[in-house]
Amino acid sequence: MTRLRSLSLAALPLAFALACSRTPEPKPEERAPAAPAAPAESSAKPASSDPHPGASPHAAMGSSGGSGSAAAAPDVAWDAPGAWTSMPNPSPMRKATYKVPRVAGDDADAELTVSSAGGGVQPNVDRWAKQFGGATPKTTPRTVNNLKITIVELKGTFSSGMPGMGGGAPKDKQMLLGAIVDAGETLHFFKMIGPEKTVSASRKDFDALVSSLRAK
Repeated sequence: MTRLRSLSLAALPLAFALACSRTPEPKPEERAPAAPAAPAESSAKPASSDPHPGASPHAAMGSSGGSGSAAAAPDVAWDAPGAWTSMPNPSPMRKATYKVPRVAGDDADAELTVSSAGGGVQPNVDRWAKQFGGATPKTTPRTVNNLKITIVELKGTFSSGMPGMGGGAPKDKQMLLGAIVDAGETLHFFKMIGPEKTVSASRKDFDALVSSLRAK
């Protein structure tokens, strides 16, 4: 019995040494929970609320007085007589302004203006007639280079009623010689006003201008 106890006591240091020299097994690695995968970016763009994507919101609007029509009336060109003097336009509404030289005995030059507007031919003829106190206009239809033209003649006392257009004061012994070019939605006005003798003497030059009218 004493011998067995001695052997047991002798074996204790060895067992202790073996236990100390043994490397402890590592604990299982605690892995952090995986981050949720980011949703894949869709290559498709979100649908636009614009029913016409890529189109300008004003693309369908026309340029003719906000009418909404995209079709523009053709413009016109002409040849001005050499005796006339081109003058500055007093407003953006004017396309051209010409001074027509007076004849002997008249106290003022005549003036021919070029402008454009909408409306029908007859309402504009009536408006011109009102500027001559409601005088009856003489109208003559013409066709020049496929353009429909109405020639208008008026005589009498002229009153524009607008400052800058003849001064607004009535003037007697005046004459209007005009041409209205009907280009569809747009009308082009060639309107000469001045002393009757000067305008009558300029008829040949006026007729030459009308004959030169053409679509541009």
